[in-house]
Amino acid sequence: MTGWTIADMPPQHGRLAVVTGATGGLGFETAIALAAAGAEVVLASRNDSKGAEALEKIRAAHPAAQVRFEQLDLASLRSVAACADRLLAADRGIDLLVNNAAVMALPRRRETGDGFEQQFGTNYLGHFALTARLLPALRRGTRTRVVNVSSLAAWQGRIDLDDLQSERGYRPMRVYGNTKLAMLLFTLELQRRSDAGGWGLLSAAAHPGWARTDIIANVPAETGLEQGFVRLAELAARVLAQSAAAGAQHTLFAATSPTACGGGYYGPSGLFFSGPPVATRLPPRAKNAAVAAGLWEASERLTGVAFAGQEVPLAAT
Repeated sequence: MTGWTIADMPPQHGRLAVVTGATGGLGFETAIALAAAGAEVVLASRNDSKGAEALEKIRAAHPAAQVRFEQLDLASLRSVAACADRLLAADRGIDLLVNNAAVMALPRRRETGDGFEQQFGTNYLGHFALTARLLPALRRGTRTRVVNVSSLAAWQGRIDLDDLQSERGYRPMRVYGNTKLAMLLFTLELQRRSDAGGWGLLSAAAHPGWARTDIIANVPAETGLEQGFVRLAELAARVLAQSAAAGAQHTLFAATSPTACGGGYYGPSGLFFSGPPVATRLPPRAKNAAVAAGLWEASERLTGVAFAGQEVPLAAT
């Protein structure tokens, strides 16, 4: 595994991949690498104009690339359902789903239109609902993989099943870490349930280490102190962090390497959280199967979507 790079990625011809948040940063680098390897790639993101720009860049670099854009706002359950319906209408299997999109450290607690705390609703619940709705197509895929993108911030996360919406206290980076821990719990629980139910999925997770992406620049800084923090973080990233393309190789390893395994977690091996992908340690809280099961059940209630394919009553928010 040591020394793996994108050049080692197996050919992806004939595979259909869906990548969320694919118009910039890690998601774009993941999408363009998969397209270059021959996969048909769906760029699922919320911004139509950025989608058009991303498609243009990929096609300019790889004229034979099979890529298209699907509008997806993970902060809206209605948008998630509509995107899933369009993908399911194609009546074909999905071989790879990369749950990558995220918002980070919003300085003030906000809620989505569905009444969820914004980071939890976007980073985790939206991906949970999308994966559940796409399960019929995922089960029809070949060597199907679901890859959830987490973060080093997951180590500071803590899941309180009685306060999933951070109503008792809101700390921007702690809540971001909570969502990334939730993605790891989701990864392991999805593998357990796939194994038990015969869904045929390989569920894995990855984190990019410290990579230069636009997620920090997109943090809405509302005060001078917050603006200063964003500028300082961007400067440090320019000096010390690896490129977005280098950060994406960990996702790509989880998505394509023959040696990646169900329940695996992959990240960088080198100094400053950079370097080739290796199997990396899970935060201890990610291994709590009881919390994972409780989070899964709560997520079905909150989103109104069950992995068995049926709708469930929406919980009050």
